[in-house]
Amino acid sequence: MDRRSIEQHKSVFDSITQYVGGNDGGERVEVWFARDLQNVLGYARWENFLVAIQRAVDSCNTLGVNADDHFREVTKMVNLGSGAKREVTDYMLTRYACYLIAQNGDPKKEEIAFAQSYFALQTRKAELIEERLNQLSRLETREKLRTAEKLLSQNIFERGVDEKGYGRIRSKGDTALFGGNTTEEMKRRLGVKPNRPLANFLPTLTIAAKNLATEMTNYNVDNKDLQGEGSITREHIQNNQSVREMLGQRGIKPEELPAAEDIQKLVRCVAKDEKKIEQSTPKLPKK
Repeated sequence: MDRRSIEQHKSVFDSITQYVGGNDGGERVEVWFARDLQNVLGYARWENFLVAIQRAVDSCNTLGVNADDHFREVTKMVNLGSGAKREVTDYMLTRYACYLIAQNGDPKKEEIAFAQSYFALQTRKAELIEERLNQLSRLETREKLRTAEKLLSQNIFERGVDEKGYGRIRSKGDTALFGGNTTEEMKRRLGVKPNRPLANFLPTLTIAAKNLATEMTNYNVDNKDLQGEGSITREHIQNNQSVREMLGQRGIKPEELPAAEDIQKLVRCVAKDEKKIEQSTPKLPKK
């Protein structure tokens, strides 16, 4: 998601933020109303959004948090267009409630992906929201690679390749992608310890490149019914070379990209931030 899209989404989400008085005259509490949130999250039907709200309430209860502190059913009057008005059900939501609703949505939708970071951070700064979105994108891309490599391991085991053979295939794929640099050489180049996975220190672009090559290998192993280490190795080398050539056409050399933050450290950081959300979110005022 580029900065312009982030700024546009932020403006929309900021516009539906409201404030209510805190308990005992304390600091005002920022809240969102579900029917406003429904629209900006891209839900066409209220009934479908109610399902997302209930899932969020269930998540809240599962986590041992009092849902009443963050979700409150209210009523509001809406215009029917003919001058008449009708009372409808709505929900007053805290930042934490909105975060849980977003977490239970589809992150492939841009609005949902943005909301997950918008409500996770106690900030209005677009650059911090952008940073978190980039972090989540890298984690998601790494997980896709992990899934693709697991599938490759399973596929080739059924085709006469053992665990050591799988390791050799991956290594030769890396050598093809990184312009002749082996996995071990890339680790030294990026300052990665020998016992740590190289992919955990690669930038998102390189992880995505490795994933694309692995997905291509998975597809062709099945489609061409490849058998044995030799034929699968050749296939994997060719796919990594093809991905490298594609990057090269855009002036990108994977081996020259700088190391990124350790994925494990990033996972801990994101988990720590998420744990803080409920603790730092002011509760709804008492009725």
